[in-house]
Amino acid sequence: MAKDYYGTLGVKRDSTADEIKRAYRRLAREFHPDVNPDPVAQEKFKEINAAYEVLSDPRKREMVDLGGDPLAPGGGGGGPQGGAFVGFQDIMDAFFGTTASRGPRPRIRPGADAILRLDLDLHETAFGVEAPITVDTAVVCATCTGAGTAPNTHPTTCEICGGRGEVQSVQRTFLGQVVSARPCSACQGFGTVIPHPCATCGGDGRVRTRRTLTVKIPSGVEDGMRIRLAQQGEVGPGGGPPGDLYVEIHERPHDVYSRKDDDLHCRVTVPMTAAALGTRLTIKTLDGEETVDVKAGTQPNQTLRIRGKGVPHLRGAGRGDLHVHLDVRTPTRLEPEQEKLLRDFARTRGEEVAELSKQGGFFSRVRDAFNGHA
Repeated sequence: MAKDYYGTLGVKRDSTADEIKRAYRRLAREFHPDVNPDPVAQEKFKEINAAYEVLSDPRKREMVDLGGDPLAPGGGGGGPQGGAFVGFQDIMDAFFGTTASRGPRPRIRPGADAILRLDLDLHETAFGVEAPITVDTAVVCATCTGAGTAPNTHPTTCEICGGRGEVQSVQRTFLGQVVSARPCSACQGFGTVIPHPCATCGGDGRVRTRRTLTVKIPSGVEDGMRIRLAQQGEVGPGGGPPGDLYVEIHERPHDVYSRKDDDLHCRVTVPMTAAALGTRLTIKTLDGEETVDVKAGTQPNQTLRIRGKGVPHLRGAGRGDLHVHLDVRTPTRLEPEQEKLLRDFARTRGEEVAELSKQGGFFSRVRDAFNGHA
């Protein structure tokens, strides 16, 4: 049975080439061995690469759409009459007596993108930082400089396919005799073989290594943003051009501030007396200390706004604001002298508890507080 390559990438059968590429990149970043070392994820990564190899090639995709599997032994199974799959071009070749040559596939191919997580503090995301990062990716083999061959040796033409990278076979179908082609199994479709592989890279032209880079984080980045480092990803097979490296920002939780876009929020507890009489607060901002006035008569859950003390805007000038949310604290226990003073204060304001006991609502709660109830 042919594999469901569309299902592997999670795309519809009528998806465009761009939609297939976007789906592949999204899944490749999720299951790449550098990001997810789980063996199950590595197998999934191989399936994703195989599916993209098929669906990104118009001829192979056509073969899949007609019920075949271009990666199956013999070039595809499940085709007409139980034989090898016959693509549209093969049918045309049968009528017109020609066989189009696909040619050998190149040994040098582009590398894949890589992704790396970087944890930063709020101060670092707010004002930017130059952070060292350690990357474990494939680089060009220094021994063979990407050729994949041992010193003083070279690839040789495949004797099976004669350098074409494919072999032809004759199939009998309902249309008659059809000449079809499939990748050469001796050279894997390259058209050449490496009789003496490089001892360092085993013929791949690249090796894995750990290296250190410095990434410049701009001020104002947010949690989840990605910074692209061009050509710092995986070097391709055969020493092909490297992909890109994406550094994904993860902002550590702050013990005082929470962040929403470029604004910062914090909570400050103010005694009931200070809220009633007014006071001054010293707030520690990202830049230092800032003194703000709490007006007399401040109510619970009011907010003070300090403009320009939030996070710098990533694009454009200026900064967000700092929002200070005030929690007014009411004492739960009073000394006898304190209770007397507070009762005298209530009496001067005409707020005696006894007179308001039948009102309900807020004043009932005041009465209960004075009488020591919850």
